[in-house]
Amino acid sequence: MEQTKEEVESVGIDEEKWVYDSSVDHKGRVPLRASTGVWKASLFIIAIEFSERLSYFGIATSLIIYLTRVIHQDLKTAAKSCNYWIGVTTIMPLFGGFLADAYLGGFSTVLASSIVYLLGLILLTMSTLVPSLKPCSDTGICQEPRKIHEVVFFLAIYLISIGTGGHKPSLESFGADQFDYDHPEERIKKMSFFNWWNFGLCSGLLLGVTVLVYVQDHMTWAVADIILTAVMATSVVIFCIGRPFYRYRKLTGSPLTPMLQVVVAAIRKRNLPRVSDPAELYEVPKLQKTKGRLLCHTDKLKFLDKAAILEDKHTSSQNQQNPWRLTTVTQVEELKLIINMIPIWLSTLPFGVCIAQSSTFFIKQSTALNRKITPDFTIPPASIYSLTAIAMIISVTLYEKTLLPLLRRVTGNERGIKILQRVGIGMSFSVVTMLVAALVERKRLKLVETASTSASMSVFWLAPQFLIIGFGDGFAVVGLQEYFYDQVPDSMRSLGMAFYLSVFGVANFISSLLITVVDRVTEKEGKSWLGKDLNSSRVDKFYWLLAAIAAVNLCVYVLLARRYSYKNVQGRGAVAVADCYEGDGVGNAMA
Repeated sequence: MEQTKEEVESVGIDEEKWVYDSSVDHKGRVPLRASTGVWKASLFIIAIEFSERLSYFGIATSLIIYLTRVIHQDLKTAAKSCNYWIGVTTIMPLFGGFLADAYLGGFSTVLASSIVYLLGLILLTMSTLVPSLKPCSDTGICQEPRKIHEVVFFLAIYLISIGTGGHKPSLESFGADQFDYDHPEERIKKMSFFNWWNFGLCSGLLLGVTVLVYVQDHMTWAVADIILTAVMATSVVIFCIGRPFYRYRKLTGSPLTPMLQVVVAAIRKRNLPRVSDPAELYEVPKLQKTKGRLLCHTDKLKFLDKAAILEDKHTSSQNQQNPWRLTTVTQVEELKLIINMIPIWLSTLPFGVCIAQSSTFFIKQSTALNRKITPDFTIPPASIYSLTAIAMIISVTLYEKTLLPLLRRVTGNERGIKILQRVGIGMSFSVVTMLVAALVERKRLKLVETASTSASMSVFWLAPQFLIIGFGDGFAVVGLQEYFYDQVPDSMRSLGMAFYLSVFGVANFISSLLITVVDRVTEKEGKSWLGKDLNSSRVDKFYWLLAAIAAVNLCVYVLLARRYSYKNVQGRGAVAVADCYEGDGVGNAMA
């Protein structure tokens, strides 16, 4: 890296030949732009994401079916078990993302976590193949599974959760890191990366909830597990083959330490008067900045600015630069970014609770409906989830190929619309989804009241709620991925993706808590909304409740988004981030 800063001064030819964004190639050198990064590298990364999502959704969408049919849990217990597992799976990335950013790096974390994931799949396969670990003996009717099978089964899926904890946040941020944001052409490609990432994700999801679920339903769970294990093992090999093409971020240690230093320094200097001119605050000169990018000063949370005040202007900053006494403006602004993200994160939780229903109650609804396409072919219950993937693929493709070019011309914004606008549009679809789901479930219950069964009602009555939520995911989920990657400090990008995943992890725990609360409250009033099965429940009322919560929350989200201050980056020549503003950076994010 001896050739960095001096050569950057002669931007022209060198900038086109070499990548000066603090990344290195697999040998630790400045990356050659022509032979590393961008799509040639990210396609290897998208390939392993395809495999992981195939495995995850092949398990997740059928989990409630397996728990009720094989483990013999009742509806409430199975729904909560699903929510707990999905919750843990999407909370674990907070730990994995921290390890990736601070100590291991993206490539090493993905490789290690993929091996753990693979071990979980192998154990899951053993639980259905090894005679002593099977739920029941091969002879006779199974009324209750063996305890050893339950232990091995839950151990396997939670081992997969641990693997996902390192895999998910590191892989997506590692993929986005293959594009240089300060290079005009690569910046445009980077904005498209999250769209095509989700295209690959949904392709894996679609295959998982159609072909794989069909194998589970019409062949055996063991065959499906063998397929998942083989595909995952192959994708790990493919990921390793791409090693020479990747760009790697240099590790900078714990990203939390600089933020803690800001808090300590600001408290130590709490009695100092505020400076009127931000130029008086301490910052590392651009030519001395070797890691990450410099951030512009903003006027919010001014108390934290005291951490960057030079106490003795006659003493050089080098002599008084105790990092626990004096921090840079960039460090202060990075802490402000995290604090500003907290209200947005909280306001997306009700959206996550709505999403949680699609892999629990929505799937369980399909088991009570007519799934026959022909006299000889019946759709597996979890395959109805494929409509969500199809809708998301259509939504992402439509946005990337049609809406984005149009919006860029209309707004003059490289992103088309601001990140939080895109998220807000997607969140509005979740409200509509819950309303439609409530109406469909009410129709099904009326049929049960008259005919004692809903088997004559087509499963495609559920299609609207799956399609609507899938189309909305093309806006909200992709927007959240881009938001949590782009708006965190450069040293926290894997953690940023973990923050995104934690929305759905915490939302699943909230969903489980909500199920418990609703069950107890409504039971005291006479009859629980959530009985032992669908026909004795009033899931439609539960959906109405979620629709109301999501609608109120959407109004709060709009107010927060309109006041949100986007990251303001000092580029090499100019501000490199499209969503930057002068002054306090406040933009009409939902205007």
